[in-house]
Amino acid sequence: MRLVFSTEDFVFAGRPRPGFPLVLDNDMKPAEPLHGYLLHRLLEKGKKLDIKTWEAYGRRLWDFAQFLNANNYEWNQPFVSTAHSVVRNYRDWQAEDLKLSPATINDRLEIVADLYNWALERRMIERLPFEYEDVTVRGIEHDFSHLTGGQRSFRRPDILVNEWEQEPAFLMADQLRLARASTRSTSHRIAFDLMARVGLRSIETCTFPEFYVFDPFTRTDIKPGSLIDVALDPRDMGIKFGRPRVVHVPFSLMAEMNTYKVFERNAFVRPERDRKELLLTTHGNRFAKESLCKVIGDLGRKVGFAIRPLMLRHSYAIHTLLLLREHPEMKIEPLMYVRDRLGHSSVQTTMVYLRQIERLLGAEALTMMNEFDALYGVTSAWSAGNRVLN
Repeated sequence: MRLVFSTEDFVFAGRPRPGFPLVLDNDMKPAEPLHGYLLHRLLEKGKKLDIKTWEAYGRRLWDFAQFLNANNYEWNQPFVSTAHSVVRNYRDWQAEDLKLSPATINDRLEIVADLYNWALERRMIERLPFEYEDVTVRGIEHDFSHLTGGQRSFRRPDILVNEWEQEPAFLMADQLRLARASTRSTSHRIAFDLMARVGLRSIETCTFPEFYVFDPFTRTDIKPGSLIDVALDPRDMGIKFGRPRVVHVPFSLMAEMNTYKVFERNAFVRPERDRKELLLTTHGNRFAKESLCKVIGDLGRKVGFAIRPLMLRHSYAIHTLLLLREHPEMKIEPLMYVRDRLGHSSVQTTMVYLRQIERLLGAEALTMMNEFDALYGVTSAWSAGNRVLN
């Protein structure tokens, strides 16, 4: 089986649709019902989806199709109970054999579940290969500022896994120091810092725009050692759920990004390519999410402990929460600050980091906080104040 993306020659409803994902079977024909579902979900429904969303749908369904093909399963294979369905087998294979993160598993399963609901509506199958369960969330946010005692209930497929069954993996300050010092190039070190010091996701790091970067030494309104407010806009870069937010970039990191932009990046730019991303490979291409994952994974093997992009983001969250909790004089509400920097839609998601901190011994947490502060000088940056980048 193969996954390919259409060119301008693919026309739907009278318009070219380049970039449409095509899952092909072993005969190199569109694999059904995946192709029909993708047409419906990406082109026929009223809401217009971003081209990056097209790719995400295609890659997730292709992964499911590969699993079916490798195991000689049919997508609509009969089952005695939902516990023995191919979808349940697919979930368990990802969790137990591949040991993927719960978030990655759910990203794939949600699209697979939507595929089966679509097929059920069209009577392609008689029943779903999973059931729905009622989930209640307590402590609903009000006005994005605090938790109330309210609750909200919703239904979700029972094949989804609890994304926080495992504690969020993060790096200690000494591990961050060693890993950062072991990066191969300036672009790799900047990518590392954007995730570990700013809290960006991997896709945000790959698509961080070049024009967001400037020389902070030329700005009289910004103090060395301070944090710089940078507004992330989904029109400029890839952002999960398309939600704009403001992140805080350390003065030193902005200066390093500007030096890279002026003296290294320009040597990689190809005249025939219009690249707006800051980070480029030596061939003038932007970093793909998969290649960034490989870079970070290779770095982990080099230093002798596992590293993934998400671990760097977790590290930013946990260390920042620790520092803010220990410095109440800054008058910053820790949970809300970290929630807004990470772009979480609910403080409930951010609270998982707080629970992780509470599992640490007091002395261990204090040592970890002091090491991180020494590594990045975070409290002095907050004390120096922030300036808004317009």
